[in-house]
Amino acid sequence: QDICDDASLHKSPPAKPKFDLSVSLPPVNLEIVKKRLTERITSLQDVHRAHQREYEKYMEDIESSKMSVQELEKSSDVSMNYKFYRAMKTYVENLINCLNEKVTYINELELAIHVLLQQRAKTLLKRRQDELRNESAYIQHLSSSNDKPTNGGLEEDEKTQLLKMCEHRRTCRRQARGCLREVDHHEGMSSDDELPPTEMTEFQKNKDNILEDSRKIFEDVHADFCDIRKILLKFQEWKEKFPDSYCDAYISLCLPKLLNPLIRVHLINWNPLEQNFTELEEMPWFRAIEEFDDAKNMSGLKEDDDPDKTVLPRVIEKTILPKITGFIKNVWDPLSTSQTKNLVQLCKSIFEKQIPSKNEHSRAKEDLISEVVLRMKKSIEEDVFIPLYPKSAVEDKLSPCSKFQERRFWSAVKLLSNILLWDGIVQEDTVCDLGLSKLLNRYLLLNLLNTPPGLDNLEKCNKVVACLPERWFQHLRSGTTLPQLVNFSQHLLQCAHTLHKNNHRDETKDVILLLVKVNALRIVEDFIEQYKLEHLKSII
Repeated sequence: QDICDDASLHKSPPAKPKFDLSVSLPPVNLEIVKKRLTERITSLQDVHRAHQREYEKYMEDIESSKMSVQELEKSSDVSMNYKFYRAMKTYVENLINCLNEKVTYINELELAIHVLLQQRAKTLLKRRQDELRNESAYIQHLSSSNDKPTNGGLEEDEKTQLLKMCEHRRTCRRQARGCLREVDHHEGMSSDDELPPTEMTEFQKNKDNILEDSRKIFEDVHADFCDIRKILLKFQEWKEKFPDSYCDAYISLCLPKLLNPLIRVHLINWNPLEQNFTELEEMPWFRAIEEFDDAKNMSGLKEDDDPDKTVLPRVIEKTILPKITGFIKNVWDPLSTSQTKNLVQLCKSIFEKQIPSKNEHSRAKEDLISEVVLRMKKSIEEDVFIPLYPKSAVEDKLSPCSKFQERRFWSAVKLLSNILLWDGIVQEDTVCDLGLSKLLNRYLLLNLLNTPPGLDNLEKCNKVVACLPERWFQHLRSGTTLPQLVNFSQHLLQCAHTLHKNNHRDETKDVILLLVKVNALRIVEDFIEQYKLEHLKSII
């Protein structure tokens, strides 16, 4: 072992490799070095560019992150948004629960006031029809040749009492017109809608009780849940803070139904048939909804695209029009000029200004117009009665027969005037059919034909022509009148012939003027040509 160790110590170190100078190396020159350096630089530049792009991407991400942070810092805190939505959800649930609880009472009171008005209207209508039958029978009895006393007993006494009461009311109205100096009025043109004092007192007492109950409906409710203005302010706050979620929730479609019970409470005492009734535009709830519709648009939508612009029209469509239709069906008296004018004015205002679009289908509007037509048809069938008596019975203008006939004629003229007031709301063909075909040609013209030509006949014809809308004659063919007025024009022509033959020049001219107003120009030209009345050509 020692010998081996000693040998290992004396072993020589490994020999270094030696270059074989006989092996030839590739030639090296400046171009090759330059090329390799260029390739190396190019490779390094590619790597640098990749790093540069990666750096720019990281910088963009950093900027984007900074902007996101800034936007989040500017926006409301998430917890605050959550609190708002939770509070709004709780508010809406409480509001709906409140209205669901109160709507039963609202329905009861609304029905009570409507039944009260309907009963009064039915009472007046029944009284008018009973008095008409009794007076007609009484006049018929007086005019009959068999003038025997009747043995009606108590029933006849009741009829006589009714007639006396009717004549008393007529006398009171005549005295009132005298105080007011009303000249253009004829017996029979009054509505005769006065109730006896006891009935009027009872009616007012019941009405006051209903109104008192209506004021108690929301007395235990906080204003935030029954004041329409405050309710709308809640939703307006939602719209201003979060317009996107407000639109996504279709709030503008929900509000009309939500506000319906509250609006109906405000309308319990509203009667558009009464004189000096409160206009819709003057009501606080109406103005509140208008302000809500006109509130500054914070969502960036165009004014025409703002869904809240339809809230008021939809309220009218869903709440107001059905209520008006109920009045027309059960309370309106077509023989009342004041009621008819109020309704016509109200409907024109609503249809022209409040319906969202004239091309939009409105079921409530169609129902209202249909009810108007049905009610006028019924009135023509039940309220129009013009008796025909022998000439000897009506020659004396103070005779009961003459007075009764005159009252019935002027009552029918009043109904004609009221029907024609609906022109522009009800279709023209329907108005012409009701006013001209069913009323003028069937009832009024028959009386005119039996009235001798003269001042009375001329006054009646003049009143009939005054009822006709002027626009009906603006686009007619030259020289022709409406087909429904052909018979009436012939009557005027016969009157003109008679008056001219009797040398009533002024009355003849007045009749010609009436023919011109109804556009019966060919008849006028032939008349002037026949009698050589050159001085009348200027009125054509």
